[in-house]
Amino acid sequence: MITASVHPRQLEPGTWQQELAEAITSLDELAAALDLRPADFAGAHEAGRRFRLRVPRSFVARMRPGDIEDPLLRQVLPVAAELADEAEYVADPVGERSALRAPSLLQKYRGRALLITTPTCAVHCRYCFRREFPYAQQSGDAPRWSEALAAIAADPSLEEIILSGGDPLSLSNARLENLTRALAAIPHVRRIRVHTRQPVVLPSRVDEGLLQWLRTSTRPIVFVLHVNHPNELDAQLAAACAKLRATGITLLNQSVLLAGINDDVAVLSQLSLRLFDAGVLPYYLHALDPVRGAAHFAIADERAQALAGELAAQLPGYLVPRLVREVPGAPAKVALPTTFET
Repeated sequence: MITASVHPRQLEPGTWQQELAEAITSLDELAAALDLRPADFAGAHEAGRRFRLRVPRSFVARMRPGDIEDPLLRQVLPVAAELADEAEYVADPVGERSALRAPSLLQKYRGRALLITTPTCAVHCRYCFRREFPYAQQSGDAPRWSEALAAIAADPSLEEIILSGGDPLSLSNARLENLTRALAAIPHVRRIRVHTRQPVVLPSRVDEGLLQWLRTSTRPIVFVLHVNHPNELDAQLAAACAKLRATGITLLNQSVLLAGINDDVAVLSQLSLRLFDAGVLPYYLHALDPVRGAAHFAIADERAQALAGELAAQLPGYLVPRLVREVPGAPAKVALPTTFET
C-alpha cells in the first residue's frame, strides 16, 4: 500500500483527510499511545521496514492500553514472525497478476470485474493479500481508468464492478462521483460494489459529501465492510453505518479468520450479533490468503470448519457468514464444508 503524502497543516482541521494524514506510522508513537514497552516490539522494526506500520488514531483508541495481545493491535502491529520464510506463502497468493484485463482492471469471475482505484489505505493490515501488489504499475489514475472503462464498456457480460484498492474511500468524494458516473453511463453495468475498511478504522470518512454521492447514484451500490472483531464496532462506527444505511445502500461485512484474533466461536458470534445491530449483514468469513509474511495468522482448515459449525449451531442462518477460500483459477470463491460435533 502507498500512503498519502499531504502534510496535516495543509488540511482543514477536524476532517477525515487530516485524520488520515495524522495516522500513526511510528512504532515508538504507537508504544507511547498504548503504554507498551519497547521490549514488546522485538523484531517489529525490521518487519515494519518491509511493510510499513500505518493505523489511524481513532482505531488505536479502541485498543486496550498495555495489552500486546489486544486483537485490534495484533492486526496492525509488525512482528518478527513476518520475517519467516514459508514456502507456500507468496507475493501473489490469489493469482491477481494473471487476472489483469487492462491496467487497474482485474477479472476472475463471470459477470463482474474489480477496479483498483488507488493504492492508498488508511490502515495497513498485516495479513493483507495485496501487501506486495505492484501498485506502481496498476494503481488507478485518469489515463488507466480510461483504459479500464473502455474494457468494461466493450464487454456486455460485466454487470457488476467492484471498486477496491488500497481503499476506494481514500479517494475524494468528487473523484468517486466522477468514476461512478462514468460506470453508470455504461448500460450493462447494473451494480457497483465498494470494498472498504475506511469507515471501520476512520468513521469520520462517512461525511456529507460521501452520503450525497451515495444518495444520488443512479446504480445500486453495495458496501462490503471489513470488520474482524467485535471490539472494532464502537459507537462511532455504528453511527457511520446508520448514516450509510439511510442512503439506501446495502451493507455487508467480510472477515478474515485470524489465529489469536477471532478464532473463537464466542468472538465470532458476538461479531455477527453486533454487526446486525449496526445494520450490517455478515457475508464472508475468509480463510487466510497465503501471502508472504502472514503465516502466523493461519488456522488449520479442520479448526476453521469446526468453528463454522459451532457458529451455525448458535446463530440463525442469516447471521452466519459463509466460510470460503479464494483459489487461483477457480470460477468462484470455494466454500469450505462446515463440520458439526456429534
